[in-house]
Amino acid sequence: MPINHTNFVNWFRDSAPYIHAHRNKTFVICFSGEAVDEECDNLIHDFALLKSLGIRLILVHGIRLQIDQRLKQKKIIPWFNHNLRITDDSALLCVKEAAGLVRVEIEAMLSMGLANSPMAGAKIKVASGNFVIARPLGIIDGVDHQHTGKVRRIEHAAIHQQLDQDNVVLISPIGYSPTGEIFNLAAEQVATEVAIAVQAEKLILLTEENCTSQQKLIPQMTASEAEHFLHKNTNIDITQTSALNAAIQSCQQGVKRVHLINRNIEGALLLELFTRDGKGTLISSNPFEEIRPANLEDIAGILELIKPLEQQGLLVKRSREKLEIEINDYIVIQRDGLIIGCTALHQMNDKQSAEIACLAIHTDYQNSARGNSLLEHLVSKAKREKLNKLFVLSTQSMHWFIERGFQVTEIDTLPEQRKEFYNYERNSKVLCKSI
Repeated sequence: MPINHTNFVNWFRDSAPYIHAHRNKTFVICFSGEAVDEECDNLIHDFALLKSLGIRLILVHGIRLQIDQRLKQKKIIPWFNHNLRITDDSALLCVKEAAGLVRVEIEAMLSMGLANSPMAGAKIKVASGNFVIARPLGIIDGVDHQHTGKVRRIEHAAIHQQLDQDNVVLISPIGYSPTGEIFNLAAEQVATEVAIAVQAEKLILLTEENCTSQQKLIPQMTASEAEHFLHKNTNIDITQTSALNAAIQSCQQGVKRVHLINRNIEGALLLELFTRDGKGTLISSNPFEEIRPANLEDIAGILELIKPLEQQGLLVKRSREKLEIEINDYIVIQRDGLIIGCTALHQMNDKQSAEIACLAIHTDYQNSARGNSLLEHLVSKAKREKLNKLFVLSTQSMHWFIERGFQVTEIDTLPEQRKEFYNYERNSKVLCKSI
């Protein structure tokens, strides 16, 4: 099948900012024992690809499936309390076996590089070690969890030393006490504590299914929204609950972004990291998309946004100098660093009215109510300024404004200040709304 060169060039241009932004950043990726047990060549290849792009990788793997398999082989009944494994002496032997086998398998797969590609035999170096110091979980509700533990601290300096040596750091969900004891840990907890300790840019949790609401993928949440979601949806799967709790804790303790990605979707990891809309659920301390006042740093983004509309005659051409002078009148919608919407409210000298101008939404995000959000934001701003009338001049969007309460009126109703600069060649319709 021939390559569509236009699509490839557009994709490469769109992904290039992310390649640049992720370089030399530290990502912690957590994945389950199920991911290792199945055919995971593509996933391992994606890890190798991330490493080749200059990302400092810390991989934390789970082993629950492998522990259960060994317990079954030995006809040992597993014990759990509140979904936490009770690790007695027999179970601890299975934990050691599972951790060792999975670690070796992952190291072997990473050693292959990217098979059948120029990166084959790239010799990705992998470092493992006693980076996790743990303590016993203890007795909960009268139940002694024995060798099940919790993270006491992370040897972050040792991890950074390995990353500085260009190694991928591979961490098993095993912890060690200063007295030489071994503890079985939850992989999500280890990944969370590691991400916090090393001040990772991202924590990525590869889950078994999407994070959804009413069967629809949740594209992004703030940490506080995730807390509300958990409180409201008490019946969601325990693995999703664990992932969301890990995301909330990480965001609250300094990790900028946490991604929940369904590992069963082919290429989901790369789509989440190198496309603007991603393929999973992003959880962050601050909103991924927000409406805010514009500043001088936004001018380049605004110009890029409105240029196609100016070329089509939908907007009046604005120079950079004019935008700089009027920048305090503008508000923007910013999505992951990209200006995807803007508008302006130019107050008149009469202190009673204002013009809505330069309302624009990026073509990829139209038909999504963002225009409504901008208009509502302007109306709220006008009310705070105690204005009583808004007007807009439009050549092709009249009906959009009429549907939102504006009425067509005459040019003579414009304030003198605006009437003086009316462009009769454009023959724009004048629409007004009282507030």
